[in-house]
Parts: sequence; C-alpha cells; structure tokens
Amino acid sequence: MIVLKIGGDIFSKGLNDNLSNDLKRVLENQKLIVVHGGGDEVTSIAEKLGKPQTFVTSPGGIKSRYTDEETAEIFTMVMAGKINKTIVRWLLNKGIKAVGVSGVDAETLRAERKKKLLIIDERNRKRIINGGYTGKISKVDVTLIMLLVEKGFVPVIAPIAVGENFEFLNVDADRAAGQIAGTIKADKIVFLTDVLGVEIEGKLVRTLTMKEAERLLPKIGSGMDKKVLASIEALKSGVKEVIISSGLIAEPLTNALTQRNGTVITFE
Repeated sequence: MIVLKIGGDIFSKGLNDNLSNDLKRVLENQKLIVVHGGGDEVTSIAEKLGKPQTFVTSPGGIKSRYTDEETAEIFTMVMAGKINKTIVRWLLNKGIKAVGVSGVDAETLRAERKKKLLIIDERNRKRIINGGYTGKISKVDVTLIMLLVEKGFVPVIAPIAVGENFEFLNVDADRAAGQIAGTIKADKIVFLTDVLGVEIEGKLVRTLTMKEAERLLPKIGSGMDKKVLASIEALKSGVKEVIISSGLIAEPLTNALTQRNGTVITFE
C-alpha cells in the first residue's frame, strides 16, 4: 500500500498526463491512497472573496495559516470542493476509479481544536493568541478509506478534520497524510512537491535516517519542514519508507518509488 501526498504546487502545475499516466502504471501492481494539499488555492480564493489570509510562525519556525471561523468555512469549501473534485475529475479522465472524500467523512480524521497558539510576532517576541479553528489530529479511522480501496477505488482525501463539537478544523495536509499512512502501516508514503527533495545549505540530501531527519529539522526551510516532520511521525507509526521528491519530472511517482529521484527517509 502506498500513500501519495500531492502538494499544492503539483495541483496548480502538475496535474498532467505525465503524472496521471504514471499513477495508472503504478496502480497495475500497487494499491494507492491520495491525500492532497492546496493552500495557495485557498489563499487565492479567500482573497477574491474579500478575506485576506494571515499566517503565523511557531517558536520552532513552522509557518501556518491562522484559521478563524470564516477562514475555516472557505478552507473547507475550497479543499473539499474545488481542489478535491478537480483531482478526482483528472484521475477519472484517465480511467482511474477515484472517489473524493474529506477527513470529515465517516470521521476519518478527528482533531482537537487548539485553544491557544504560541507564536513569534513581527517584533520577534513570543505571544499567545486564540487558537481559532486549527486542529491537531487525535484519531484516524481508516474504515471508509480501506473499504474504498478493497472495492478497487482510489480514495482522494482532503485534509479537513472534524472537531470535538463537530466543527470543521484545518489540519496540515502533510501530517494528515503521514498519520493516515501510519495508521494503515503503509509500505511507503511519497510526498510529491515542486523541488527535488530535502536540501540542506542548497545541496540535495539523497538519504536520511529518522534520527538524522530529527536532528536536521531546525535547518530545513519553511514548507519542507512540515513534510519532514510528517515523515518522522509516519516512520514512528510503522511506515517502512518515506520519499520526498519532485512531481514535475518525468514519471515522478515511479522515479520516487525506485529511489532514482528525491530524498529517501528510513527508520534506521
């Protein structure tokens, strides 16, 4: 079983015949679950709707969207609507039996709403702000996902979780993919992005152990840091191998799975 995370840059630039044909070839021998992001599309549509987006940075340097109630509604609309169904339509056009769902469906992703957020403000000071509608995943139920897989479908999952009061919560797509992969004990999880892999001081790193990844995490740039953190969580949950690679090259999934491209992270 393979979990494939399609990043927002791949949604905007890489939903083409190159990738879909490659997925179709991989599906001849493997079962596949797709999780997608799309934060830039959310930002674009929110701004068109007159809702400017705010981003905050944690003391650890991880940047994230501040999600108030209105933003949570827009996030849900765009992620579970436009982005999810665009990916499903793209796969169906290639004869791939895709079904779009979100983490809300069948309570696939349950999350605890963050009551407070500790951030670093523009003056480099630590501040505590209201947590809004951002969630930390607390439980993954893969019953629906596995039912679809067993019936020959490819689930396409939008990263929205349901909270303790059944509110929509914004959860990080990379970490959602990692926790889904960990729950099903996937053989591999592949993060397709717009860069070749993990870079340290401008140099591509081809292989990492989990401990090396943990040590290097503070040196990894914004955006990639979440993928590496999700990789660590997935490996700790039993995933055998993580690959972070470009989705904009020829046969991107095949080349990632055969380790010809990207960064490979293993437990040891």
